[in-house]
Amino acid sequence: MTADGKSRHVVVTGASTGIGRACAEYLVARDFVVWGSVRKPEDADRLLQSMGERFHPLLFDVTDPEAVRKAAEKVAAEIGTGVLAGLVNNAGVAESGPLSDIDVENVRMQLDINVLGPLHVTQAFLPLLGTDRQRQGAPGRIVNMSSVSGKRALPFLGPYAMSKFALEAQSDALRRELMLYGIDVIVVEPGPVVTPIWDKAAEIDVAAYEGSDYFGILEKFKDVSVERGRDGLPPEDVAQKVYEALTLPKPRTRYVVTRNKFLTWHLMSLLPDRVLDRLIARQLGLMPKS
Repeated sequence: MTADGKSRHVVVTGASTGIGRACAEYLVARDFVVWGSVRKPEDADRLLQSMGERFHPLLFDVTDPEAVRKAAEKVAAEIGTGVLAGLVNNAGVAESGPLSDIDVENVRMQLDINVLGPLHVTQAFLPLLGTDRQRQGAPGRIVNMSSVSGKRALPFLGPYAMSKFALEAQSDALRRELMLYGIDVIVVEPGPVVTPIWDKAAEIDVAAYEGSDYFGILEKFKDVSVERGRDGLPPEDVAQKVYEALTLPKPRTRYVVTRNKFLTWHLMSLLPDRVLDRLIARQLGLMPKS
């Protein structure tokens, strides 16, 4: 609740599982009214049963601007002349494969969902966050769910990293543009998080690259990635940072959420590119054959 007793409303995209669901649950438990986007009616029913009356499902795909617009109209009708407390752009997918061989249409899909999707959603909900000056209340905030891959691109995660690098740029530009309205934009950058995505990753078939010089390396990379993912942070740790980004009086522009942050992030960030290249290449077997 706000100081005047009004409910705080937040929109969270991709709320059906993983980080999105954890964010919705965390915010509902702290008296937010959460509007969570899902793509399937059965997911909407499941979340309603588990989270109760403070959760409201929105059925849309972030790549469908018309469906997103209708969802924004539905939220607008509910909050009246008020303002959204926040928008959490969480929905996304991860596409992998060597850039030399990957189907470009798969890369296009990745960028459509992870880059243009948040832009569609942001544009639709911006009036409710405060660009409509007729609305009453403090401007809301936007939290964009990036990744450590938004700052450091690993081999075979090129499409995903490309999308997150772009989301970082989108966030910086928006943050500076929206200063005019007092709307802040914060980025959350998780490392490996324990979510169902790793069960899906374990089932990825790398047979499409059989015959490629990368085939054996890809199998090793998949195993290493799944192992690290299943040993990652609980999604509630990311949800806590999202909550802080929405509620702290002076939030940082970025929050890195990962295990052993000093070793896996700060120290690695100090290494020259060529040194980091060799470390990664040796680990995965990418050094050239002498």
